[in-house]
Amino acid sequence: MQKFFKSLFGQVLLALVVGVIIGVVWPAFAIQLKPLGDGFIKLIKMIIPILVFCVVVHGIAGAGDLKRVGRVGVKALIYFELVTTVALGLGLLLAFVFQPGVGMNIDPKTLDPTALSAYTETASKLTGGGTVQFLMRLIPSTVGNAFSTGDVLQVLLFAILFGCALSLLGERGTPVKTFIEALSHVIFKIMGILIKLAPLGVLGAIAFTVGGYGIGSLRQLGMLVALFYGAVVIFVVVILGLILRVAGFNIFKLLRYLREELMVVLATTSSDAVLPQVMSKLKRMGIRDSTVGLVIPTGYSFNLDAFSIYITLAAVFIAQATNTHITMGHLLTILAVALITSKGAHGVPGSAIVVLAATLQAIPDIPAIGLVMVLSVDWFMGIARALGNLTGNCVATVVVAAWEGDIDRERAHAVLDGRPVPATEDDIDVEIARQPAVA
Repeated sequence: MQKFFKSLFGQVLLALVVGVIIGVVWPAFAIQLKPLGDGFIKLIKMIIPILVFCVVVHGIAGAGDLKRVGRVGVKALIYFELVTTVALGLGLLLAFVFQPGVGMNIDPKTLDPTALSAYTETASKLTGGGTVQFLMRLIPSTVGNAFSTGDVLQVLLFAILFGCALSLLGERGTPVKTFIEALSHVIFKIMGILIKLAPLGVLGAIAFTVGGYGIGSLRQLGMLVALFYGAVVIFVVVILGLILRVAGFNIFKLLRYLREELMVVLATTSSDAVLPQVMSKLKRMGIRDSTVGLVIPTGYSFNLDAFSIYITLAAVFIAQATNTHITMGHLLTILAVALITSKGAHGVPGSAIVVLAATLQAIPDIPAIGLVMVLSVDWFMGIARALGNLTGNCVATVVVAAWEGDIDRERAHAVLDGRPVPATEDDIDVEIARQPAVA
């Protein structure tokens, strides 16, 4: 038992239980603990841009073969689009089979639109200009601006260009390559320090949620929430499980291997909070640095599986709840628009509601004011979104690595089975997980 509570998983689980208790017994005090969760996420986000830059540059420069890097990028994007489309279709299917909104008979005129003003304004900016504008947003105004805003895709673009240029320099680029490798070790050491604070972040986040919203917040829209959680479970276990099985691995073993990260995401509803640890763990499995560095950061914007399920499920729910008739044309429009709008979601405040609003703008027949209903339980659905998105990106990395031959299968199976493997520089987060957290 003592060994269990010395592990990161044990400490996070304890913090989760204590946070729920505080939220139920002392709700006013629990709300005041919100800065603990917010602060932890901000600390992790602080190092993400430079970490992504170091990992991608080091991976590309170390790969030596730029054609290989290009193939990995293309294969990742193909995989993302195929799996995202399946996720969107699953949301539509479950919405029509279970009809969570039928019988609510909500009159859109009775809903208060003031709570949505900020979201709809951002949604207009998100969809303004279409695909061309979205692609233009990938280019930072300056290199420094990409790092200061923390836009992962902008940092990724510069890192790919930098890594390719460094690789083409050959021996002349060796000093820079050595410096970036050393810098990445420093960043991972910082990550090791910050992850010790995870239990405190989890405690603050879950206490605030229970104290502020209460368990009873789920009652009104319980069917929608339950259906969404079920959809994410089906997608992860059945669809991702089958895909991973074809690649030669087991989804349950991967989930067990990532249990500490999943627990942190469950409490903070942010997959950003564990991005550094996830990248380190995937590399420890024997996946090539360049593959991890390309697939994970790109997947955070292009491979939002659970997010995609949410968009189509919620859109149909709003139509059913407001007795709005939707045709097959509407469904295909939702599917097509969601494929585009979901790509700009990462890093946008209130991204789920914003992207849903942006999607509904393309279908005037469905009253966008219906978003008010979903807004009240968005945080609870955000837990499953974050967990599903993280799992989907980890599976994508393993699958693309297996597809390209960038994974040491023997080492990967040993790691997933819990068998000892030779230590590498990417074991930092695992060693940290065994150390006691800051009290």
